[in-house]
Amino acid sequence: MARDEVLKNRWEALVDKLSSQFSDGDPLELDAIIYLIGVQELGQYHRTYKKDEKINLMHIAICRLLEPYGYYEFEYFDEEGWPHYKTKEALPPLKPGEQSVLMKEAIVSYFLEKDYLS
Repeated sequence: MARDEVLKNRWEALVDKLSSQFSDGDPLELDAIIYLIGVQELGQYHRTYKKDEKINLMHIAICRLLEPYGYYEFEYFDEEGWPHYKTKEALPPLKPGEQSVLMKEAIVSYFLEKDYLS
């Protein structure tokens, strides 16, 4: 099976699994999955987040997802437990479709690493 086909199948399986767990089966969008990863990485599950905190959670997730690709590096946790990353290499200019594929690939890898997806 081609690499793109494997990614497509894994992505669909992941969306199905996460959607049944977090949204009563309504398919989760890419941004919602990134948000969930941010909450997972922060580890503060049972609280309500303000709008700016939600944006920060998505930033945490993107940094964590792109860390294995060499774009970010974890630096430290602040006094409130929020992880901080530094930019190691600027992201190359990508077309929207290429951005989507990169993020889906990174998300699938993340959930494979966490043994949530096989």
